[in-house]
Amino acid sequence: MSMQLIEVYIPKHKYEDVKPALDEFSQESVWKEYEINNRVLMRMIVAEDEVEEVLDYLEAISSMSEGFETILFPVHTYFSRETIEEREKDEKKEEKDQKDKGKLLRASRQELTHMIEKKSKLTMNYTLLIIFSAIVAAGGFVNDSEAVVIGAMAIAPLIGPAISVSFAAVLGDLRRLWQALATLLMGFVIIIGIASSFGYFFEEGTQTTQYTSRTAVSIADIFIALASGAAGALALLNRVSSGMVGVMVAVALLPPTVTFGISIGQALWVDTYWSFLLITTNVTCIFLSGIIIFFVSGIRPVKWMEEVTINVSRILSFIIVGLLFITLLVVLFLSM
Repeated sequence: MSMQLIEVYIPKHKYEDVKPALDEFSQESVWKEYEINNRVLMRMIVAEDEVEEVLDYLEAISSMSEGFETILFPVHTYFSRETIEEREKDEKKEEKDQKDKGKLLRASRQELTHMIEKKSKLTMNYTLLIIFSAIVAAGGFVNDSEAVVIGAMAIAPLIGPAISVSFAAVLGDLRRLWQALATLLMGFVIIIGIASSFGYFFEEGTQTTQYTSRTAVSIADIFIALASGAAGALALLNRVSSGMVGVMVAVALLPPTVTFGISIGQALWVDTYWSFLLITTNVTCIFLSGIIIFFVSGIRPVKWMEEVTINVSRILSFIIVGLLFITLLVVLFLSM
């Protein structure tokens, strides 16, 4: 069973109130370390599926009183006499474990929020990687080199802000949602600007299979984008390295955007329309599948049942993405 260590610094005058409340949570072990600067350090070993509930409580009391600090650590190994005895009884719990296999396992909401916070910010590293990937991809289009385009997709950091939008929508967090959207849009603007320059100076870029294959939209593209978004969301939920999954998301985002930029550079407005439709379709599908995966996994704000603003923003996000998806399907079928 996976476990994690929670360290919480509690103001001394609050300790007698907080300790009984923490004792009510399911935990493997708990101990008081020492007192320093009128605060008590308390440590808890908690099963991974119970961590979020404990952190929710600590987050709530931290917002109402100063002096609280909480830190979460992964636990690689933990055993005691009780855990050894419990291990011997695991066979009796096999039926319950089989039921759990049908659930989406994930990290705690607090961990995911922290990861999303980092992935949704516009940083110098993100900007430089977008620039380099756009140059490499545009060069691959001009030379009709599939290997070069794949290399460009491997370094394009588009998965972070794309999946962050879905996560923020499920949380009803408008601040993070707009932050992630702005980061993603800035990436698109950079790619389009570089690709437009290549398109203006290299006319042969519009005569390659890398270009022509992205000037049409098919039903298969919808399924590819849906699968990419779902894979990106699952990778985040399970703390899986986003390297290969990032390539999947970039497949749906980078090449169509380069095609869009090149067609603008050559003033090929029909191709511009189709590549833009492909970009919009892929982005919407990634958002939609990410929202579904996060929602099914049980991602919720701390007080989502009580916060009217959060409920409204969540509903609006679902409605907007759903309507956009349906509209694109209608446009696609009418255009075929």
